[in-house]
Amino acid sequence: MVQAQGERLFMNDVKKTDLVQIVPVHQETDDQLRAHYRVHEYFRVKDQSPEMQAAFFKKLEHCEIVVTTGSAGVKAPIMAQLPSLRLVACFGVGVDGVDLAYARSRAIAVTNTPDVLTDEVADFAIALLLASLRQIPQADRFVREGAWLKGPMPLTRSLQGQRIGIVGMGRIGQAIARRCEAFGVRLAYHGPRPKTTLAYAYYERLAELAQWSDSLIVACPGGPATAGLISREVMQALGPKGYLINISRGSVVDQQALIELLQSHAIAGAGLDVFADEPHVPQALVAMPHVVLAPHVASASQETRSAMGRLTLDNVAAFVSGKPLLTSV
Repeated sequence: MVQAQGERLFMNDVKKTDLVQIVPVHQETDDQLRAHYRVHEYFRVKDQSPEMQAAFFKKLEHCEIVVTTGSAGVKAPIMAQLPSLRLVACFGVGVDGVDLAYARSRAIAVTNTPDVLTDEVADFAIALLLASLRQIPQADRFVREGAWLKGPMPLTRSLQGQRIGIVGMGRIGQAIARRCEAFGVRLAYHGPRPKTTLAYAYYERLAELAQWSDSLIVACPGGPATAGLISREVMQALGPKGYLINISRGSVVDQQALIELLQSHAIAGAGLDVFADEPHVPQALVAMPHVVLAPHVASASQETRSAMGRLTLDNVAAFVSGKPLLTSV
């Protein structure tokens, strides 16, 4: 339905509308943006001189649309240079990279791409959980490096009977929980408030949830409200047999504390798709064999990224056509 709407809206393009693209979002989506709009690529001038950047924005004082990703976002200093800005369209469910307070102060609408990536991210969370417990990447290396010829690989941990704690029980957290149920595990969660429609146990104190859990899956939003939420105290409560899985944002975890606790084996292992300063991953994490690493790809299937792109395009098209936005934040 979203795709069809976008197609109908694009059919009536007469004059191309200007928009600023902060970063590339997805090749197919980028191609569609260039086909239907006059795209001004900020990422090509962001490292240039202040004079060049000023000239870039000077010619776009009339521009009403910014397209970006949720993690790259757009900060107040850039929005301030676009006095006519009325829409920030984010490719991604998270909008922690957008200065939402500034956007609200100027009545700038912000859209994202929820729902279409929920199942993909939940699938990947389970994949990271299994990969961490059963050491699947390590097993692959064990075979490739010829270690199997010298003897069997050490035993790993089972998912069966585990107590799984989920931090953040929104769309993605609930999708993760449904998948966990199929493995016969016990579930509990932490969030800003309990959800009365859910049967899972709720822990108001995150450290208590971590202490109860064998594995802790982080699925909450990023942003200032959750920065450092997974603290040293929380990870210490998880304990030396506990695993941390993060498909949220790197900012949610105290990364230095995580490194230190992993090095001392104060926690058993981790599966990480996100980091504090992407794409820079600390060498200490890279070097540890009991950590599974992924390059922020939980939603990165061809099918899901295409669906995210269609929804981004549909939000922009709806705005240009004066229609209601599909997924306002």
